[in-house]
Amino acid sequence: MAERIEQRLEDRLPELEQLERVGLFTHKEIRAVLRKASALEYKIQRRALRKEDFINYIQYEINLLELIKKRRARTGYSFKKDEIEYSILHRVHSLFNRATGKWKDDVQLWLSHVAFCKQWNAKHQLSKVFSTMLAIHSNKPALWIMAAKWEMETRLSSESARHLFLRALRFHPECPKLYQEYFRMELMHAEKQRKEKKEFEQAKMDLGEFNYSEEILNGEMARIVYRDASQKIKGVEFQLAVLSIAKLFDFTQDLQKEILESLQARYADDPLTWDHLARRELELGSLQPSEPATKQRKASEVAQAEERCCAVFDEAVGAVPTEDMWKCYITFCLERYNRKTNSEELKQKRLERTLSVFSKAHESSLLSEALYKQWLQLLLDSSLSEKAVEVAEAAAKKFRQSVETWQMRLQVLIQLKRDDVTQCFEEAIKHVKSKGTLPLWTLWVEWSEGTNSKEDTETLYQRSLQATTPAESVTMKEMYLDWTYRNCGYKKVKKLFTSLCENRPFSLDFFRKMIQIEKEQESCKMLHLREYYERALREFGSTNTDLWLDYIKEELSHPQGKPENCGSIHWRAMKMLQGDLVEDFVSKYTLLQTGHL
Repeated sequence: MAERIEQRLEDRLPELEQLERVGLFTHKEIRAVLRKASALEYKIQRRALRKEDFINYIQYEINLLELIKKRRARTGYSFKKDEIEYSILHRVHSLFNRATGKWKDDVQLWLSHVAFCKQWNAKHQLSKVFSTMLAIHSNKPALWIMAAKWEMETRLSSESARHLFLRALRFHPECPKLYQEYFRMELMHAEKQRKEKKEFEQAKMDLGEFNYSEEILNGEMARIVYRDASQKIKGVEFQLAVLSIAKLFDFTQDLQKEILESLQARYADDPLTWDHLARRELELGSLQPSEPATKQRKASEVAQAEERCCAVFDEAVGAVPTEDMWKCYITFCLERYNRKTNSEELKQKRLERTLSVFSKAHESSLLSEALYKQWLQLLLDSSLSEKAVEVAEAAAKKFRQSVETWQMRLQVLIQLKRDDVTQCFEEAIKHVKSKGTLPLWTLWVEWSEGTNSKEDTETLYQRSLQATTPAESVTMKEMYLDWTYRNCGYKKVKKLFTSLCENRPFSLDFFRKMIQIEKEQESCKMLHLREYYERALREFGSTNTDLWLDYIKEELSHPQGKPENCGSIHWRAMKMLQGDLVEDFVSKYTLLQTGHL
């Protein structure tokens, strides 16, 4: 192994001598490079190879290349590149080849090699990398697309790109993304040929030796790709994706028309089809040439285009009366309403239209829970409070089991300061199952704190502890403790804490809150703090190191503390903590003893 490493280091000498001779590196730097290279070589020649060693070696060589590049720019010396950079590049490629040969499944390693080749313009080497990578990772469409794009955009070889796409489709005959990119590539090829032909014609050159097929120039190859794909791939999403690609090229009107006809014929019952047809009216309106007009004229044209869109949507909800179809319609209306405009008339018209569509969807009983929420928000923003109350009530009747819907209705009533808030809370708790009612109880007690008397709020807290599940009652206990301290004082909260400790479960914050309350008292007693810490440790002593450390700190820093207790606390912690927590506790305890924690 040593002989092999010595040989590889000797192979470096010519490039290093050149670096020193031309003044890019000093003799001291050359020796440092040799020492580092020797250490890296030994690591990658071991019997048990590690991927990290190869990565570190490659990164070192790349950093060396970057440093040489900067030194060249600073000194203005641009010669001997073949003898210096070429040698390092060759070594980096060899390292990448060894690493990817050893760890074939690591896609990121392959992509790093690809990125390196692109950065240093190693086209021939990159072609080999793609070929080897695709032979191993043929099951990844994204890599095929990357390779084909490089062939098309960098090497300007549409034939190679087409060959790669066809190979990829043999492995992935039903991959929508592959077909989309293949379709795009054929259109790019057609556009490139159209530009070449136009330039030749402008230069009045003879096109005899150049064969520009009219079919290819008109995108016939892309049409073949589309027809083949549409037979294998079902779904309106693919059709719309292909159509959006075709719209990027100005010679595809006939192709767009064919895709659109296919879309209407095959997916007439799909909401996305109608959504596209409706939104297309806006595009058609913007494409129509018009004379320079005033802002009022432009607003009028936009309003007319939106009316045409809505006419298509109205037809759509009649032909396809589904929740998804109404969702598309409402989403369109909301998008238009949220667009900025200086025309108050247009803004008001958009608001009226949106509210009208919401009402129609509600009357058809095809409005989803999420859309009810958006409707309510729009009504509140528009100061239509009475209508908001009606809508909230209707939503709660339709989705009786939904906590979010009841929460939404209650928030509306609270925001509007209605008198029937308590009645609505009672109704909500009645209809919703006990599991998951925590948001309702927290909202109820928070509202009660600012509205009702202390006695009513306390009764409500006690009721919530009984009504919620044990896991959810943990949050209510924390809130109850905090509210009692703020409103009833220390003595009351201490009694409450003792009472609440009779029923599990608890949270760590519950105990920490009580500890914090005790510390805020003028006569903070260590006896009480010990009680709270001991209660907390019974629940969380096996899983929380910080709790033990805080207990020890308290004994050390409190005026009534007993530092001699720290030893027994440490011993108990070592016995009680589980797994890696013991090591974590020991390291933190050591830091505490040395004054670093």
